[in-house]
Amino acid sequence: MIRSVLRAQRRHVRAMSTKYPPRGNRFEGKNIIVTGAAGNFGGICAKMLAAEGANIALVDLAEDKLPDVQKEVETYGIKARCFGMDLTDDTKVKNMVAEVKSEFGTIDGLFNNAGYQGAFAPVDQYPTDDFEMVMKINVVGLFSTLKYTAQAMIEQGNGGAIVNTASCAGLGCPTLMAAYGSSKAAVIHLSKISAIDLAPHNIRVNSISPAYIGPEDGYMWLRQVQLQAENNPTNASEYYFSNDNDTVAKQMIGSVPLRRAGKVEEVINAALFLLSEESSYMTGVDLDISGGNVIGGARG
Repeated sequence: MIRSVLRAQRRHVRAMSTKYPPRGNRFEGKNIIVTGAAGNFGGICAKMLAAEGANIALVDLAEDKLPDVQKEVETYGIKARCFGMDLTDDTKVKNMVAEVKSEFGTIDGLFNNAGYQGAFAPVDQYPTDDFEMVMKINVVGLFSTLKYTAQAMIEQGNGGAIVNTASCAGLGCPTLMAAYGSSKAAVIHLSKISAIDLAPHNIRVNSISPAYIGPEDGYMWLRQVQLQAENNPTNASEYYFSNDNDTVAKQMIGSVPLRRAGKVEEVINAALFLLSEESSYMTGVDLDISGGNVIGGARG
């Protein structure tokens, strides 16, 4: 009886939120790890999960930014815990997962979202140390988080859902992004292999591949312009992005059949679908969230 009253109270608190009003209670009482939680995708995912009743473990290297995210998600009446850490440290990842399981009781889901874009240069000029760092964060760190979360889920015996953030850069061959594109291709393939390995334990593993998302905090490609200026590859501007949004719209959005940039919430809606029981018969899937860019077909 008391638990029913508390659940009703939490639902009422969530219903009072106007920024991310709950669309349902798909994650009521679920415990979910979100990596990259201080960033755009991770922060919004945490808030949208909290709006539907999930308790959240917020993980990010930017430890100083996590308390603000925690404060906001807790307005939904859920429990949140911050973990400021480097996901390339395997031991720290293992300990983090153990702490989440100990404090929350179970781990029901993982949004494996932390990542690093890296340098912006042609392959013959690409710095080796940066290539290694991109792989270490985007592939090895993601793998460690997936591995230890899966171990916890297997021990629980209740299954679970894991969503890895890949990118359409891993589906195509983006110019001047050798490390990032290769790392995201690895994430897509790792997700599929993991889906097969973990299926006997009823642990589903899927990935999402967004592209052309903005402008919540400025278009993603503006960061690429900055990197272009830092690396100054010859004629890079002829092949990639401009920092003028009108030019971007003409050069880049023109290749998107839906003729617009995507919203962060549209990406996270896909992630939440894959984390929820609504996708209970889906595993090993990569969702292309690019407005149709990957399949092409846009006309000038």
